[in-house]
Amino acid sequence: MNLKEEVWLIINVYFNVIKMKNMNVNRRTAIKAMGLAAFASSMHANELLQKGAGGDVILKNEEGRHVSTKSATASASGVQAEKVKVAIAGTGNRGTGHIRTLLSMDGVEIVAVCDLDGNRAENAAGLCEKAGRKKPSVYCKDGNTYKEMLDQARPDAVIIATYWDSHTAIALYAMNKGIYPGIEVPAALTVKDAWNLVGTSEKTGIPCMMLENWSFRQDNLALLNMKRLGLFGDIVHCHCAHSHDCIDHWFFDAETGNQKWPAEYLLKYNRDQYPTHSVGPILSWMDINRGDIFTEIYSTASASKGINAYFKRKFGDGHPNAKISWKQGDIVTSTLKTKSGKTLVINYDMQLPRPYSNRWLLQGTKGVYDEEKNSIYLLGNSPKYHEWEAWKPYEEKYNHKWWKADYSSQSHGGTDYVMLNEFIEAVRAKGSTPIDVYDSAVMTAIVELSGMSIQKNAPVPFPDFTGGKWKTGQPYFALDK
Repeated sequence: MNLKEEVWLIINVYFNVIKMKNMNVNRRTAIKAMGLAAFASSMHANELLQKGAGGDVILKNEEGRHVSTKSATASASGVQAEKVKVAIAGTGNRGTGHIRTLLSMDGVEIVAVCDLDGNRAENAAGLCEKAGRKKPSVYCKDGNTYKEMLDQARPDAVIIATYWDSHTAIALYAMNKGIYPGIEVPAALTVKDAWNLVGTSEKTGIPCMMLENWSFRQDNLALLNMKRLGLFGDIVHCHCAHSHDCIDHWFFDAETGNQKWPAEYLLKYNRDQYPTHSVGPILSWMDINRGDIFTEIYSTASASKGINAYFKRKFGDGHPNAKISWKQGDIVTSTLKTKSGKTLVINYDMQLPRPYSNRWLLQGTKGVYDEEKNSIYLLGNSPKYHEWEAWKPYEEKYNHKWWKADYSSQSHGGTDYVMLNEFIEAVRAKGSTPIDVYDSAVMTAIVELSGMSIQKNAPVPFPDFTGGKWKTGQPYFALDK
């Protein structure tokens, strides 16, 4: 057995043993697996598990989660790592964006694409050919074509960038086939579907990750490093928002005013339609699912005036959309409480004229960070009492290891590259994904729960998707300093 084979045997056995610890596997089966691990250890296993393939560190935290610093092509003795085979479900703007990002990585092969629109699917496959890669198989029939693609292409992972209402079904099918799902936001639209994702991931042992790219932003990861070093003291309160005027390009066609597919949700629901970009980074800042959980959510919504005002202003009173009574309020404000007494305020703000902002704020017993001000104040560190100072020097000082290179030419300033690279490395190692199924469920459950609260005009309980594991769970996302 050569060194490369030893590396992959050890890593696969080790991860499978850890996986069995979290599943209902009988003692005899577990002992057999551990015996294999012991056999592997006789072949330099200790050294390899500490240094990893290619000399990079593989760490295990208290939950058995693995964090590797290896690069996309790391392997023993400089040998190219095994390629990760990826399928793409949904080849619209977001799906093709992910294809371009994946094509910039070594050790990744896009083996299949599918879409309801044949032209879009062929265009996506053509991107691979233009990049000098093998043309992936193209699937285009109906809403169930993804099943045929996953059955025939047998990828290691699938990127799900379809319409919202199909995200959960594709992810569930993938996990039941042993395929890692990387789900575009939101991973689910209902609490029931969030539970289904959790249950299926636990049952199959296949990790499930929602691709929330804002969790991987350079500024947010630097702030996470600072929080974990205790520079803010005990965290007390956070605020976030998705303040992004999407009326003239995402919900409606800018030239005609015709409704695009997301506009359907403005007609049917009054809730926080899009909470994950804002709340994603905050889960780790507040240790949600790792020492704390949300216990309730109370949401209120303003009147709906922005959409009608936009159509009257741009197209006149006669435009059909100017006359519709839209259900979605312009501003939704949700207040969430945690078991330990922290509070979080989330704003949905996508229908009124304004510049883009996420309005992140983190406040603790030793200081405060304000993203919109691009400022920070730390007790004992800031030079002037009760005066803001610039954030950028802190971002540079506490820069996260994932941002040691310049990815600014990549999609969304590099966040998509960092996110997909970490996802691909998890698939390659057959390990835990950087965002797990519990965090994915929490982020997406806010959608339906906020609507329920608005309708009841009262707080509603927030589910514990971890089943109590949060009490002993340790922080795992983006471990660095």
